[in-house]
Amino acid sequence: MGEYMFFKNIHIRIKIVMLVIFLFFILIIGKVFYIQVFSYEKLNNYATSLWSRNLPIEANRGKIYDRNGVVLADNITTTSLVLIPNQIEDKEKTAELIAPILGVTYEEMYDHVSVKSSIERVHPEGRRLDYETADKINDLDLPGVYLLKESKRYYPYGSMLAHTLGFVGIDNQGLSGLELMYDDYLTGSYGAIKFFSDAKGNKLELSEIYEQPQDGIDVYLTVDYNIQSALERELDNAVSKYNPDQALGIVMNPKTGEVLAMASRPTFEPSNYENYSTEIINRNLPIWMTYEPGSTFKIITLATALEENIVNLEEEHFFDSGAVKVGGATIHC
Repeated sequence: MGEYMFFKNIHIRIKIVMLVIFLFFILIIGKVFYIQVFSYEKLNNYATSLWSRNLPIEANRGKIYDRNGVVLADNITTTSLVLIPNQIEDKEKTAELIAPILGVTYEEMYDHVSVKSSIERVHPEGRRLDYETADKINDLDLPGVYLLKESKRYYPYGSMLAHTLGFVGIDNQGLSGLELMYDDYLTGSYGAIKFFSDAKGNKLELSEIYEQPQDGIDVYLTVDYNIQSALERELDNAVSKYNPDQALGIVMNPKTGEVLAMASRPTFEPSNYENYSTEIINRNLPIWMTYEPGSTFKIITLATALEENIVNLEEEHFFDSGAVKVGGATIHC
């Protein structure tokens, strides 16, 4: 009887152990299934991020048009210099060759090629390069040296509507005027050329992935190019003839309140805003300046009086004595 109970207890313990082992394997299989099915995308993105690198591609900024489709703010394609320091085999030679092309010292260029980062954007000397400079760098065919497309803001009519349009910085961010006010709409989304590298930054022989940038949204104004041109011309004539400190003009549609033209002097060229003082580039006089209309407003007062039949120009007369008393004080003409 004792031996029977002994073997029975052993069998129970074996069954318990087998059950525990079975449940353990079920948990392992369940965990593997969860990882493979439910967490695959998340973990795959984590893994990919460890050995993928992105070369950013800038989107085109949204254009600004007048009411008839005339482009007032456009984009031109330029290139910028980007380095992958871990891929540069001879840092001294690379710095020595590129420095004179960009007009910087060897020491400055060496700092860029030897920086401890996965991607180094040479700023500002390597930004918005002209075609001649870009071709010189491209002809060197140096490892780890890349030229990427970038978009540069271009104002085809120079200083026309300058204060209203505003200007952008070197990273194409709006800094003033409509460029700043509608920056969230005008700014697009970056794309990228995605390549793969090992832990040391060496490029792997895998196909690159191109992610297309999303251009910004275009903006249409109520401004009319032809009316704006006429206003700009007349302000230039007034400045040339009278040499005033300031001049400004606004043309509006009185029925809708639409601004058809707006300009002021002194003015500036948005493409070269850094060459002007802040007093010039930040003061859109038709909006910023407080100006008393003076006698020009008498037309509106008289028109209102006639409309309401308060006065009759045929029957009523006013004799100006040359002075009027107001609050006990005599005010002369």
